[in-house]
Amino acid sequence: MQRKKEYRAIVARRAVATPTAWLLTVAVAAALLASNACAGSNVRPTASPSASAATPMGRKKSPHKPENVTLGARKYYAATLGVDELTVRRTNAGNLIRFSYRVVDPGKARSLGDRQVAAYLIGHTSRAMLQVPVMDKVGPLRQAARLEAGKEYWMVFSNKGDVVKMGERVSVVVGNMRVDGLRVE
Repeated sequence: MQRKKEYRAIVARRAVATPTAWLLTVAVAAALLASNACAGSNVRPTASPSASAATPMGRKKSPHKPENVTLGARKYYAATLGVDELTVRRTNAGNLIRFSYRVVDPGKARSLGDRQVAAYLIGHTSRAMLQVPVMDKVGPLRQAARLEAGKEYWMVFSNKGDVVKMGERVSVVVGNMRVDGLRVE
């Protein structure tokens, strides 16, 4: 008899907790059904902004689009160095980096067309200093024609071992001219 009373007391205590537990079970089941419905369709649940902005290394990725050269820098280089439309691109293999520019004022950009003036590309992150390769029969891999306004010219830097990576900021130094903050594309 004592056992029946104890059993009834336990059942009565659980009966009081049962509506709360039942509601909790229903809420969890509804959440699971909703997540399964989202996973089955093309609609994906949105993640938190901090989770989507994190890179594999754990750093946050900037939401801003990186610029190669700012407008102010372009105006400065056009006025002082006589060049515009500065770009730095890697070749598909990654063993060469091409620096191209458009001449605005041939008099100010004279040292860019001179093969006797040494040219270097300096990586900001890797601290690498790349040179223009010299071929036996061709000479340095850079254009050495008389510069004309409005024409585009280039020079190539050796990137053996893939030292300078895509997205890295670099500086190009040719004689006494220095162009800073170019991004390798």
